[in-house]
This record gives sequence, structure tokens and C-alpha cells, in this order.
Amino acid sequence: MRDAEIVASFLARDEQAIKQTEMKYGAFCRSLAFNFLRRAEDAEEIANDVLLAAWESIPPKTPSNLKTFLGRIVRDKALSRYRELKAQKRGSGYMELLSELDDCIPSASGVEDAVEANELTRFINEWLRSLPHEDSALFVKRYWSGESVSELADRLGVPPKRLSQRLYELRKKLKVFLEKKGVVL
Repeated sequence: MRDAEIVASFLARDEQAIKQTEMKYGAFCRSLAFNFLRRAEDAEEIANDVLLAAWESIPPKTPSNLKTFLGRIVRDKALSRYRELKAQKRGSGYMELLSELDDCIPSASGVEDAVEANELTRFINEWLRSLPHEDSALFVKRYWSGESVSELADRLGVPPKRLSQRLYELRKKLKVFLEKKGVVL
């Protein structure tokens, strides 16, 4: 079923929307949640929570890109779960991702209102579009999808150390780009 048809099912309050979303995007949601939490049972629970959240938010929202819409919900829920796990002294790979970006993206507390946050998002998207496709895809897979360096290195057939250096260079370029745009880091 096409995404537009699934969204139309949500809008019509047809419960088939949930089944179709699970069939089409369930594995994506579980994989994305697992990338951040590294626990299969947490990833499964997040994927189920995402289906409920989609049901509760469509309508009034009408996403133009269902996969991206679901991905954002997964990331939000994974971050919340991460905070719960951290409070319980259980680990996760999410802190590693955040620490890698500390030098080139201001913290959420430094971005005081939604206008600044939207502007930062616009700048990052502009920077991503300026990169060669391979670099852009690598950056998104690491920092949006939360894939580990070792997984990416295996898939690309390069040593993890070399890939880490490449990611470091991309973060430096992002920092320079944002500073030129007037973003205070």
C-alpha cells in the first residue's frame, strides 16, 4: 500500500492503517530504535508505541512523508526511553552520538526558541545538500539514524578508524558552515 493510502486510512480512522504501517514500516521503526537503545525489547516496545502515536496524531496532522514522520516519533520516543534507562543506570549508544556533535551543534538549551531551532535545522539541511551524496548519506545514517561506526564501516568496506576520521572531518565542516551562518556554538 502506498503511503498516501495509509495516511488516508489514518484520516478515515480505519484501523487497517495501523496494520499497513506495521507491515511497511515496522522493521524500520524497530531498527531505528535499536540503533539508539541497543536493546531489542526496548526497540520492539518503541515500535508499538509509534503505531499508537501515529494513530493519535493523524489527524490532525497529515504527514507528507510517512517514513520521516514515523522516524521522528521513533527518535523522540527513543530519546525518552534513553533518559529513563540512564536514570536507571543502564547504558546506551545515544550519549556517544550526542557527544560527537557537541562541538559543532549548540545544545538544545542554547537554542532558546523555535525560530532559532528551525533556522538551525534549515542550515543543517542546506549544508547536507551541499555535500556529495555519499557524505550526506553517511552523516544522516550516523547522526539521524544512529547507526554505529562499526556497522557503517562494515557496510562501506572501510576500516572503522578511517570512517571515524571521515565523520570527524564532516563535523568540522559543519561547524565551520554554521559559524559562517552566524550560529553561536
